[in-house]
Amino acid sequence: MTRHTPTPRAGGLPELLRRVRYEVLPAKATEDKVLEWVPTHVPVTVTASPAKGLAPTLDLATRLAAHGYRVVPHVPARLLVDDVHLKEVVDRLLAAGIDDVFVPAGDADLPAGAYDAALPVLRRLSELGSPFADVGITGYPESHPIVDDDVTVQAMWDKHPYATYIVSNLCFDPHVLGAWLGRVRRRHITLRVHVGVAGPVERAKLLSMATKIGVGESARFLTRHPAWFLRFAAPGGYSPDRLLRRSAGALTAPAASVAGLHLFTFNQIAETERWRRQMLERVGT
Repeated sequence: MTRHTPTPRAGGLPELLRRVRYEVLPAKATEDKVLEWVPTHVPVTVTASPAKGLAPTLDLATRLAAHGYRVVPHVPARLLVDDVHLKEVVDRLLAAGIDDVFVPAGDADLPAGAYDAALPVLRRLSELGSPFADVGITGYPESHPIVDDDVTVQAMWDKHPYATYIVSNLCFDPHVLGAWLGRVRRRHITLRVHVGVAGPVERAKLLSMATKIGVGESARFLTRHPAWFLRFAAPGGYSPDRLLRRSAGALTAPAASVAGLHLFTFNQIAETERWRRQMLERVGT
């Protein structure tokens, strides 16, 4: 299936800040926040929760698509029951005009059905005629909380023929991020990369968000990502300014083929968009 879309030559940090995607959680107020703060030219990706299943993700994705957004729903393999369920999801998204999906394995401890990893879903989509113009897969610059590094790199290699881009998971070390991008390209993985970066996160709002997504999922998040939480929970919260400034050289190098930034908003959508606009003013447009 591999369809490689050429990535525009990087134009420095301002260009990265213009080429962003916002990741949001399908909560009650998410739609209103997106409509108020996110320009329609900014793609919005919608996560999926093991506790709530795919329905809230698909509902929000189709509503945002109707508002004119380019929407990228997460379709985790472990939330799919079987081939019939996958086909139903495909048909619903296509009917809504959605032509881009992100396919991770998912965080559910037990699969809902036949799929326990992303690769079988990607293969099945290929058998269905590759219905989506774009398909994203996960990359892990820093260690996966439960999977060895060598396994994640091999998995990315196995999946890349079925995908058109990679979304990197959160990384807070510019040297690790740059080294990972080099490692990916040395493996001749030519997919464009959307670099995952945490948006500005305030401690109180992060804790509120963690509570709203459910006790079980909050515990899973904290257990698997303790280093993330420590950064976010620091006095004053977290801002990505320093990471982006120190990573700008690696991210804008033509050989890295970075398509833009994938901003994890943790549903602090207004704060993330205000930060992006202010950052653009500081670094120049």
